[in-house]
Amino acid sequence: MSESYLTDRHLQLRDEVRAFAEAFVAPRVADMEASREIEHALAGDIARRGWVGATIGKEYGGMAVGHLAKTVIVMELARVSAAMGAMVQASQLGTAKIVHFGTPEQKNIWLPRIAAGTCLPTIAVTEEVSGSHVLGMEMTAERDGDDYVLNGAKVYVGNSHVGDLHGVVARTGEGSQGLTAFLVESDRPGLTLSPPQPTLGLHGFSFGELVFDNCRIPATNRLGAEGDGRDVAYSSSILYGRPNLTAVALGIHEAILETTTAFCHERIRYGKPLHELPTVRAKLGQIQSRLMTARLTAYHAAGLLDRHRPEDDAPEARTDFSSCDAELMNAKYVNTEYALDSARTAMEIHAAAGLHTNRPMERYLRDAHHIYAPAGTSDIQLLRLAETALGLTKGQYSRRFTGSGLAGRAATAVPA
Repeated sequence: MSESYLTDRHLQLRDEVRAFAEAFVAPRVADMEASREIEHALAGDIARRGWVGATIGKEYGGMAVGHLAKTVIVMELARVSAAMGAMVQASQLGTAKIVHFGTPEQKNIWLPRIAAGTCLPTIAVTEEVSGSHVLGMEMTAERDGDDYVLNGAKVYVGNSHVGDLHGVVARTGEGSQGLTAFLVESDRPGLTLSPPQPTLGLHGFSFGELVFDNCRIPATNRLGAEGDGRDVAYSSSILYGRPNLTAVALGIHEAILETTTAFCHERIRYGKPLHELPTVRAKLGQIQSRLMTARLTAYHAAGLLDRHRPEDDAPEARTDFSSCDAELMNAKYVNTEYALDSARTAMEIHAAAGLHTNRPMERYLRDAHHIYAPAGTSDIQLLRLAETALGLTKGQYSRRFTGSGLAGRAATAVPA
């Protein structure tokens, strides 16, 4: 059933990414796990394939294949290396702010570079004092003539140490209208990177701290108007962060099933393959069921986003578009929780064999834990879904910021 969501173009892209991942990414995984160093070279090789530009329009050199294709790309990379799947999803997340809020000048400068893989963008929102509570951030940006001066720090920034362009949300005033977004080049004076910290999983991926100490940027680097920062943060998280992380979790989940099924065939117990044991077969069935459900939620949510793309081939797909914020939240919740559940079930099937690092199961378990917090923990998704059930939702970013629904103010030049 889930395959019915994929067109021939999606299937061709899936085969292309899978072939690349198995030929060029898989051989690097052992070294990434052993060294735990940030993988700069492979990140660049993947970016130059053009996959970061999946949702960038063709007029900027992008693929313009949409959110479901983006899901396929990230999933296939994460199936082999969750770290590299996370790298691509984080860059695509960084792309969203420019696609939806960039001026024509900003788009002309940055989107072709991102599409070509010569610029990896990030988005930097989280602080030590604020995660999902975006309004709690304290980093400041003060206007000084034709410039802004940034002070503060952002943490858990995906692609922090490989990113070339950071999308930073800072406080320019009080309250919910006091947040503003900026583009900050990685080599700007006053911007430094804290040393990377050891992590549980996603070895090879970087998500670290950016420190701004009187970092001066021109006013033309502002994204949208002053006060648009909350919308930049929320729309990027909802429209890109949640489905992107859904795709990473789905890739991990695919790998869990494939690895566990192979193990059940090769391991012999009582003179028969392990899968002949009823208890093992039941656990394997649990993993299969969870994966099928998770895949459906992921494809369905991404497909709903694609219904309102201007380049969509079907004219009827662009009419009467309804919000799919709830579907995106649910996809992230289901895929994160199910991947974690299946990783634990698979470890039970592997038993002691799963504890050895010469098998990938323990890596899948560690990597799956990294998908829980970004773009909202499962508790956050459930709270938002409860608001949907109660009729208390607000924002509806999937209606406001997809296709032609983008507010006109984001396309105007920034006054100096």
